[in-house]
Amino acid sequence: MAEIIAASSWDTIRHAHAWSLPPRYNLAEDMVGKWARKVPDRLALRHLTGGGEVQDWSFGLLDRTANRLVNLLAARGLKQGDRVAVLLPQGPEVLLTHLAAYKIGAIVVPLFTLFGAEGLAYRLDHSGARMLVTDLANLPKLEGIGTGLDAIFSIDGAGPGAEALPALLERASDRFEGAPSTPETPAFISYTSGTTGPPKGALHAHRVLLGHVPGVQLVHEFFPKPGAVMWTPADWAWMGGLCNIAMPCLRFGQPLLSHRMERFDPERAFDLMERFAVSNVFLPPTALKLMRQVPDPGRFSLALRSIGSGGESLGAEMLAWGREVLSLTINEFYGQTECNLVLGNCASVMTVKPGAMGRAFPGSEVAILGEDGQVLTPGKTGEIAIRRGDAAMFLEYWQAPEKTRAKFHGDWMLTGDEGWMDAEGYVTFKSRTDDVITSSGYRIGPTEIEHCLTGHPAVEMAAVIGVPDPVRTELVKAFVTLGPGHDAGDVLAAALIAHVKTRLSPHVAPREIAFIEKMPTTATGKILRRDLRGR
Repeated sequence: MAEIIAASSWDTIRHAHAWSLPPRYNLAEDMVGKWARKVPDRLALRHLTGGGEVQDWSFGLLDRTANRLVNLLAARGLKQGDRVAVLLPQGPEVLLTHLAAYKIGAIVVPLFTLFGAEGLAYRLDHSGARMLVTDLANLPKLEGIGTGLDAIFSIDGAGPGAEALPALLERASDRFEGAPSTPETPAFISYTSGTTGPPKGALHAHRVLLGHVPGVQLVHEFFPKPGAVMWTPADWAWMGGLCNIAMPCLRFGQPLLSHRMERFDPERAFDLMERFAVSNVFLPPTALKLMRQVPDPGRFSLALRSIGSGGESLGAEMLAWGREVLSLTINEFYGQTECNLVLGNCASVMTVKPGAMGRAFPGSEVAILGEDGQVLTPGKTGEIAIRRGDAAMFLEYWQAPEKTRAKFHGDWMLTGDEGWMDAEGYVTFKSRTDDVITSSGYRIGPTEIEHCLTGHPAVEMAAVIGVPDPVRTELVKAFVTLGPGHDAGDVLAAALIAHVKTRLSPHVAPREIAFIEKMPTTATGKILRRDLRGR
């Protein structure tokens, strides 16, 4: 059983829940296939294009088109266990790639469109992706990076090294007999950041959606209810957009709104929610903080029933703003790429405590561990940990067994986050145990940025930290030492920022560059980031 049993108290709901995963389970079937058979004409996806056109997709159309895509991919050699990457903003083709892969038993590699050539090259190479679905806007990033891809398909026409997908789909059959799968069958690789080494690929199984169901239902106040429409500005390349909104929305047979802004526009977000009568939304804290600055939000006639937010703490002021301006208590939640949506709030059945991330959702067990790995008593600060057996927990880090082992202590998955739990089970975040930077809802690892900076001919050494920011939680700041013959200054600083933007991604690029004479290090050469923070 994945769904919760509605009740008037959190404890009653939690105690009534028990995992009972079916012996056979497939994400494509659970999200779309069952509805395509029962109610093929039901609205599944409403896509607002960049040009303002509204495209409606029924469950039947999604299923038939996914069958065309999987037949095309299979004809090109894709088979069970192979990896297929998707590099696109929110839109139907992202869902179609996921559905097609799950039908044949392949593994999806979601890629963020803001990634530059180096960021893409690493993930494509590390995952061993054989095929890629993208568009003409992203094709230039692939030039000269040696992806090793067997085929590249572009959704909006042929380009260098890429075939036009629409014409190929027209010629493919819309019938396909899906491959058998279980809850443990690998489904997708979501790359996360760490402080040591390159990004890690968290391999998730098909059961990941079932693991998210209790949290989604509670954060969104017993979702679904009649007339539900879900949306998030968060990209579907990340766990928050994909597993908190897109997948569960379809699973429950409710319309999903897709639209990707080039840059988040808070006034446009209000307008979008009004225009499409959005009832349930996931808004990262940074988006909410920007929306708070919009004058007279009462002029928008909203149909909101719930707002979920996670990634950073909102605090009492933001909660008060939500109640006053939006007439809703924002339900905060917590999770990680490796095991998402394990703590949260549901304002209708529990007290929402400012600063706290909530309590453990049904099916999840969360504890605070001391340095010896023992569970601490309420009120004591330690590392937040999640017990094995959670349906939302990842299978392993792709091609990194030693990192997978290091993520666990006995039966507990270590989050790297410090916090404390009160007597009622509410968990409050305190700090990171490592150096991951949280900026605008993204978790950013410094290592990848440092490697990129040191690849610039002027840079000798680089160290990256997060510095506090009232809107983004943290800003990325880089400390740099220069090689001989290079002069520090605004021109070089701008060049280094641009270097990271184009090679990795704008969302990880430093906002500030500080030039220093000597990098503080330990006797073994490790950079002392705490010294840099002290500056």
